[in-house]
Amino acid sequence: MSRRRPSNQLRPTRIERYTTAAAGGVRITQGNTQVLCTASIAKDVPPWLIDRHTGEASRGWITAEYAMLPGSTPDRKRRGTDSRSTEIQRLIGRALRAGVDLEKMPGLMITCDCDVLIADGGTRTAAITGAYVALAQAIAHARNQKMIKKNPIKGPIAAISVGIIDGQPQLDLDYTLDVRAEVDMNIAMNHKGDYVEIQGTAEAATFTRKQLDQMLALATRGIRKLMPLQRAVLRQG
Repeated sequence: MSRRRPSNQLRPTRIERYTTAAAGGVRITQGNTQVLCTASIAKDVPPWLIDRHTGEASRGWITAEYAMLPGSTPDRKRRGTDSRSTEIQRLIGRALRAGVDLEKMPGLMITCDCDVLIADGGTRTAAITGAYVALAQAIAHARNQKMIKKNPIKGPIAAISVGIIDGQPQLDLDYTLDVRAEVDMNIAMNHKGDYVEIQGTAEAATFTRKQLDQMLALATRGIRKLMPLQRAVLRQG
């Protein structure tokens, strides 16, 4: 049996620019998990954002779509959206919107597509971390094209999974750890260390306040290591 990774250590993580026809694109790799994240710009927004009197939108919108590709798991994943994918893409959209001032991008919609190439745990959190970079690339493109005047980015958003394995908190769960987890959590944070989303479930056992605090501390540590990787890609221009 291979030696277990230290409880406070991330899996080897890379975020790389990905050439695409979309305005932004990266591939994020965490351990064996790989997610392709692209961001596409459209000059329209959902109808409910349009003022019925002026016919214009006072703010923009950011949304996300998430899918596991057929070859992402050992047993072929069928194409199409299911309830899990719907829940995850809503999570991604909420997290990304927390990092942007939508009023500074009126009439503009950016859709972040997160396609899982290989699933080995933590796909939703990897998607958030990677999608933020693609989103920031798309916003930079929109500014260069004079689609928006002011930078709407508030700061980076990143996410990581944590859990309790054999009674001990663990950072960044891969599949083998995830299926053994007594508790499973997904946490998204902004650059200030504020929480954007906390999803926690007692899978096989309850957890104490002390264990919750330990998991939150681990997540904070992990996310603080992810954000420099995001910034490094964005500095590449």
